Amino acid sequence: MSIEKIESKNAPEPVGLYPHARRVDNLLFLSGVGPRERGENKIPGVILDENGKIESYDIEVQCRSVFNNVKSILNDAGYSWENLVDVTVFLTNMKDDFETYNRVYAEYFEDNQPCRTTVEINCLPTPIAIEIKCIAIID
Repeated sequence: MSIEKIESKNAPEPVGLYPHARRVDNLLFLSGVGPRERGENKIPGVILDENGKIESYDIEVQCRSVFNNVKSILNDAGYSWENLVDVTVFLTNMKDDFETYNRVYAEYFEDNQPCRTTVEINCLPTPIAIEIKCIAIID
């Protein structure tokens, strides 16, 4: 079995001790990816109050940032969006955000349509509203 740790130079730094991805034989497993930008603590589309709590957020901006971060990890690993076969998305507010997220998702996944699961959770480790976990198949 062949195993390789993947670190992206373009995706946001992990918030814990884990790689951006791991290649295991012909599968690429991406760790959870949020909307932060590399080298930035600021989260696109999020306004925090003085205590670091979310005051407001733009789910569309966060979705686009997350999907672009996934593309960066795939590209830095030598693969592409078309390699994705399974996507798990975590939303912190399914009722308010699903419609927008689903519309943006359809733009990004129009041609490649991996299996998808969307789950509502009560929070994520940083003040974000979406995180995505993916599996890609590679040659």
